[in-house]
Amino acid sequence: MSTELSSLVWITTFTALLWAPYVLNRMFVGGIQATVGYPSEPPELSPWARRLRAAHANAVENLVVFAALILSAQAVGVSTKLTAGAATLFLWSRIVHAVTYTLGISWFRTLAFIGGFAAQLMIAAQLLVR
Repeated sequence: MSTELSSLVWITTFTALLWAPYVLNRMFVGGIQATVGYPSEPPELSPWARRLRAAHANAVENLVVFAALILSAQAVGVSTKLTAGAATLFLWSRIVHAVTYTLGISWFRTLAFIGGFAAQLMIAAQLLVR
């Protein structure tokens, strides 16, 4: 498996698991019934869990773009040191983004977001100049 596809699988798996901690927090603060049911006034999540939920939404939004770029690159046979490096940069940037967002470390969160965005642009550039 290429580095690009491997990075896609890893970040997809990571993104798929991001919901678990904030759902556990919802169970802790509101109970199981409020978590699995449809309460008219759901319990308020802890601040870290609200941030993680927002990080998860942001991760899903960015995963769509990254996946489209990686799958397009694979379809047309584009795999270079730059695309492999960009895929690795995206993977680690998104992990750092989720962790720093959850912990409320704004500057590092922003830098990690920029790293992931730059990685997407690097892959897109390789496809557009082909």
